[in-house]
Amino acid sequence: MSQRPITEDDLHAFVDQALAPERRGEVASYLNDHPDAAGRVAAFASQREQLRGALASIADEPVPTELNLSHIIERRKRRPLRAWRAIAALLLVSIGGLGGWTMRSLLQGGSNGLSALAQEAAYSYGVYAPDRVRPVEIRASDSAELTQWVSSRLKRAVKVPDLSTSGYRLMGGRLVATSHGPAAMFMYDDDQGDRLVMLTRPMSSGSQDAPMMPHAAGDIAGFAWADRGMGYTLVGQLPGDTLKPIANEIRKQAGPI
Repeated sequence: MSQRPITEDDLHAFVDQALAPERRGEVASYLNDHPDAAGRVAAFASQREQLRGALASIADEPVPTELNLSHIIERRKRRPLRAWRAIAALLLVSIGGLGGWTMRSLLQGGSNGLSALAQEAAYSYGVYAPDRVRPVEIRASDSAELTQWVSSRLKRAVKVPDLSTSGYRLMGGRLVATSHGPAAMFMYDDDQGDRLVMLTRPMSSGSQDAPMMPHAAGDIAGFAWADRGMGYTLVGQLPGDTLKPIANEIRKQAGPI
């Protein structure tokens, strides 16, 4: 493994999936041992997805004629000052309008705490599910200790769902850092080696209860919901129609204690 230190550029490249496989593994290992950095990266990933969602509706629109490079050059040759004044005005209007709609979309997305929760779960899955050495902090054999630990840190009684009837066994869990505070992560696997991650944490005052909604980020999909102030999400690399009944089983078991 390289001995190069992990830099801020590495963290941003990790979020953008722009690292070589070997370096990506080094960064993932670093984040596994540095929860504060992992929390920052989770926030970066959430912001990235929110911006992508905010700009998705205009990303494929053609470039306006006024901003076409050849058109600008031609107009500059003919009327330099007038052309640049027009371009500057157009850019100001475009940036102002885009900024307003971007902020509107981000605020709307921010009000829906399930979107943030879903991104945090997808990130946690991407970091810990591929880890074949230490995917969890506390093993399933110490599930009582695990339950006590996460309940204490979240200041809420937390249940660890039993998914054996769905063909998945508990591997264990850990606390993960998010931009909204600590969250409890539980990991499960089946006989084929497929892994699932459940993430739960307290929700903000505006997202105390919310119906189950599907979400996807790349090849990671899942379902998220909120019940009595706690948010829950299940993620994995499985089709939605396979994950949904498992998510419903979690929702049934994770009721008030």
